[in-house]
Amino acid sequence: MTVNHDVNNENGPAVTLGLVIVAAGRGSRSGLDSGPKQYHRLAGRAIIARTLARFSDHVAPERTCVVIHADDEALLADALGSDAKDLIVTFGAATRQGSVLCGLRALAQAQPDVTHVMIHDAARPFVSRGLLERILRAASDDPGAGLLPAVPIAETIKRGDAAGLVSGTVDRSALHTAQTPQCFPLAAILALHEAAAADGIETLTDDSAVFEWGGRPVRLVEGDPDNRKLTYAKDFEMAEQKLTGATATLPDVRTGNGYDVHQFGPGDHVTLCGIAIPHDRALSGHSDADVAMHALTDALLATCSAGDIGDHFPPSDPQWRGAASAIFLAHAASVVCKAGGTVMNADVSIIAEAPKIAPYREAMCAKLANVLGIDRKRCSVKATTNETMGFVGRREGIAAIATATVVYRTGEASDE
Repeated sequence: MTVNHDVNNENGPAVTLGLVIVAAGRGSRSGLDSGPKQYHRLAGRAIIARTLARFSDHVAPERTCVVIHADDEALLADALGSDAKDLIVTFGAATRQGSVLCGLRALAQAQPDVTHVMIHDAARPFVSRGLLERILRAASDDPGAGLLPAVPIAETIKRGDAAGLVSGTVDRSALHTAQTPQCFPLAAILALHEAAAADGIETLTDDSAVFEWGGRPVRLVEGDPDNRKLTYAKDFEMAEQKLTGATATLPDVRTGNGYDVHQFGPGDHVTLCGIAIPHDRALSGHSDADVAMHALTDALLATCSAGDIGDHFPPSDPQWRGAASAIFLAHAASVVCKAGGTVMNADVSIIAEAPKIAPYREAMCAKLANVLGIDRKRCSVKATTNETMGFVGRREGIAAIATATVVYRTGEASDE
């Protein structure tokens, strides 16, 4: 796109615009399991496609170069379809600075008549027409300067020391957060990137820093608070809501069920929910045969598809012989926590003709709450007989059914 005074000002020189989209990153902080974040689909369309459309719709660059990872050619083709045919596509480097240099080289070689270049992050799909026009107007007004869209910092800024104490309050009046697209004379920014690379400088975090390093002026342009870079899981959730008009995300509440049964053998007590209860027989099992905790362990693991108790504590492993089942339940709670879950409720029903459970119910609930790290009121233990029917009715063993309710943080991986 060639922009002159009819878009900018009456006497401003023409600006022939090129565009470099930086899309070579891996997006490791996003928490997405769909691959690099720039190819993640928002409301059915890839982020990089949405970003490119903003420029083609509003400023129509003369040529566009997309800098991608060497592994992502198929992802780019899938994201853009036929829209990819007019693009310059080149591979990036190990750092953003290196990737931008690759893109600038490719653009300058393919379109030598470009006077200015905008450099933009692929993961900023909400860049507005107003912001792009402000940048173009500034480029025409001051064609030799670098242009940095920026938003003044609104929050109070504190300086901390090595001990974690506040050492001062920073004057924020002149502080801004930097955005993209940043705009530069193509020949100047390319030469400075080449010089920085030749000097082994690789830690400049944006292109205005490269211009500053070279002693060139960078002018602030009013940024746009909506021009956010999508980085964390919450950013993608909010972006999806913005595009679809959704007002809220449904809570990720999951319920798991568990069932276990153990037969009686010789002994003088049974262990249920971690509490030893006197009885004329004991429950048989590789561990302490706590049928109630075993059922609840399976219920918790079910909420994040983490298998069952036998997968984590095989009966064939001698180290679990006689082990307290609280170990198994605590492990299941840890698996849930690592998967982003919070245990909300645990309910156990014990099915037995004997012994009587009622005198021990409060201690059982307290034990479960302690192991799970939740409030006592979120644990329930009930008991019933089998009306003398079946193996339980014949007093051959005890069965337990458990239900666990877990809330998972939306957008986080929840499989172990």
